[in-house]
Amino acid sequence: MGDGGPLGVAPTAGGREDPDQEVLDAFATHLRLERSRSAHTVRAYRGDAASLLAFVRAATGAGLEGVTLTLLRAWLASFSDPGAPQGQGRDGGPARSSLARRTSGARALTAWASAGGRIAHDPAARLATPRRGTTLPTVLRADQARRVMDAAATRAAGDGPVASRDAAALELLYATGARVAELAGLDVDDVDLERRTVRVLGKGDRERVVPFGVPAARAVAAYLERGRPGLAVAGSGPALLLGARGARVGVRALRELVHGAAAAVEGGVDVGPHAFRHSAATHLLDGGADLRTVQEMLGHASLASTQVYTHVSVERLRAGFIQAHPRA
Repeated sequence: MGDGGPLGVAPTAGGREDPDQEVLDAFATHLRLERSRSAHTVRAYRGDAASLLAFVRAATGAGLEGVTLTLLRAWLASFSDPGAPQGQGRDGGPARSSLARRTSGARALTAWASAGGRIAHDPAARLATPRRGTTLPTVLRADQARRVMDAAATRAAGDGPVASRDAAALELLYATGARVAELAGLDVDDVDLERRTVRVLGKGDRERVVPFGVPAARAVAAYLERGRPGLAVAGSGPALLLGARGARVGVRALRELVHGAAAAVEGGVDVGPHAFRHSAATHLLDGGADLRTVQEMLGHASLASTQVYTHVSVERLRAGFIQAHPRA
């Protein structure tokens, strides 16, 4: 993706406006309004579409109507250049996940254009999506997660409203398995302390209600009673988690919080918020929860997305077996 425009679309040589701007704008609107894609996905797919159209225009002088299956494959192959800017795998080529994402973006573009009559047929209909790698997600051990939560609770007891907020955020992340953007988007009314549930708005504007345990309930209650009032200002609105200036806390701040909190404890590791989500799912399965329950809790549209955590549990079991069994 380029880096010269607000959505990753650079101007053409000589500063001229992108000739494909109308197509890109209409495609982004389709993704946002008709497909209910997240802002992150819209930005990524639009960037991929801009890259593809620039490639086609450089090769043929044509715009969207010039896209062919051969050019689609050539565009994807261009990312195998070791000088490609991002998304590279360990061998210097593009990461499989990046190629899969670009392929999905291109297929979304041509399918939309074909359905809307902008092009006569869909050239990406026979474009295969690269298989993603099978790297297992990073998870915390239960004792590591406990140390992170205990340390946050200790700080919250005497370090003021920001420490109280941090403890509530960490407890909710681990207890609910929510995505970091979902956590940042929570409002006060989304939390039901009596029932110990939280209403989460996930990908595709799908809403789900997720339970949480007693430690998270205590941390959130303490934050609402003593922490949030010390952070709130006139323009804070309904946001649950507030920053030091009273605005809704941002995703970046939450990421920094998790990285710092997880690495600071004894035996800690430097992980991000998604590791808390992975850990919540893995620990639920280790404790006997069924796969469908975990799927609903995480907000996965497909059970296949949840099944990776069964592999995590099996790998943990295998590692324990190899370490402990005399005939392993």
